Formats: sequence, C-alpha cells, structure tokens
Amino acid sequence: MRLILLGPPGAGKGTQAQRLVQKHRIVQLSTGDMLRAAVAAGTPVGLRAKSIMESGQLVPDEVVVAIIADRIDQPDARRGFALDGFPRTVPQAQALDRLLAQRGLKLDGIIELKVDEGILIKRIETRVAEMTARGEKLRADDNPDVLRGRLAAYRSQTAPLADYYAAKGMLKTVDGMAPIDAVTAAIDRILGTAKPAKAMAGKAKPARAKAKKNGKMARAKPAKGRTKTSARKAAKRRKSGRTPVRAAKNKSGKRKSPARRRLTKAR
Repeated sequence: MRLILLGPPGAGKGTQAQRLVQKHRIVQLSTGDMLRAAVAAGTPVGLRAKSIMESGQLVPDEVVVAIIADRIDQPDARRGFALDGFPRTVPQAQALDRLLAQRGLKLDGIIELKVDEGILIKRIETRVAEMTARGEKLRADDNPDVLRGRLAAYRSQTAPLADYYAAKGMLKTVDGMAPIDAVTAAIDRILGTAKPAKAMAGKAKPARAKAKKNGKMARAKPAKGRTKTSARKAAKRRKSGRTPVRAAKNKSGKRKSPARRRLTKAR
C-alpha cells in the first residue's frame, strides 16, 4: 500500500501516518529523515545533499527524488509506504509518478485532510497562552506568526497538488477537524480497510419479539376447535351457575345420556 497524505501544517498528517504504519506494517517516509539518513550513511546522493545543505541552499527536486528512490528499494518498504512531506509541489509529484512507473508501482491513495486554518491558528494561540501561564518553554513552532507563514507557503506551493491528483481521479478528502479516531475511521473506509459491522448470524428472534406487532403483544389464539364465541358462552354459563352436566361413562367407556342415568339410579 503506497499512500500520500496532504494537508496544511497542524492537520494531523503525522498522527494518521503513524496509525497507517502500525495497521498496515508499511513505512513512513519523511523527506527530512531520509535526507539526514542519507547524509549519515555517506551515500553518493547523501554526500551531494550534504554539500548543498551546508551551503544554505534548498535541496533540488532531483536529489530528493533520488533519495526517495534509494529508500523505497529497501526491503522494509516493499509492503508499501506513507509519504510525509513529499511531494510538496506539482513538479515533485510528476517526478514521483515517473519514479514509480519505472519500478512498475503505483499510488493506492491520495488523502487530503481538510481543515479550517482560522481554527488552527486559534489553537496555537490558546496553547501558547496556556504554556506561558504555566511558565513552560515554547517550541519554535508554537508561534501563531510562524504558523501563518507555513500556511501561506502551503497554499502557494502544495495546495495545487489537490487539483493535480483530483484531475487523475485519485484524490479523496477527509474532515481533518473531526476527532482523531473519526479521521482514522474515515481513512479506513476510503482504503476499504474498515471493519464490517457484526451481522446477525441467523439467530432466531425470541418468541416475544415474534409475537410483538405495532408495539403491542399479539393475543393468544383460542384453542383449536374452540371459537371465541363458544368460549364466551361457556364463560357466561359458568358465571350464571348453569354449567352443563357432562354425561357419565359406562363400563364400556361410552358416555350415558342423562335419561339413561336417571333410569339406572331408579333401578
């Protein structure tokens, strides 16, 4: 599974990338980490990147793409990867397309986390105020002005990627302002990895549930061979004391008529 998560700073891309890594056993590819690793390893591309960074210049796209090419060829990336921080521009996206095509690979998803920039800035301002009140040391990125600058850079450089991938029919969007677990669930649905709801395993409904209809329990049916009318008549006779006399049985097991019983008693 090969994925790209798009979204401005503070959208939660890093958190969701980590969850995807753990769930699908893929690797998270951060351009910053890959550059530092290549420099530390002393690879030809890493040495080139080192000289460029030491001169204070930005690492050109072809160097970054070469580092990514080396990284995705490593064994732990065979199951897939989630790109973090790359591509940042449309030319980088085009270079990534060529790189994957050369290896017979393709992207499985591009997911954009949509957020409200005003709310993101407000969150930073609130966090800074709370940390300052507690006397805690602020990080360099805990600054509303810094965030505004990063958001402006994202809008001008990276946001056009949404249109680039949308034109290819690959872009899916998720509400990045939703709770973290809700965002994760939405991404799982897009990727087709959401857990299906537990279906009823053909369990029979309880008798009371079957008898229930329109919110009322169905009345018991009268005994077979006995209608409601005859049942009501029998109840009236019992109430009035006029219970009919049942015929007694003779020795052969047959019932005697009332007249025959009176004749028998007279004898």
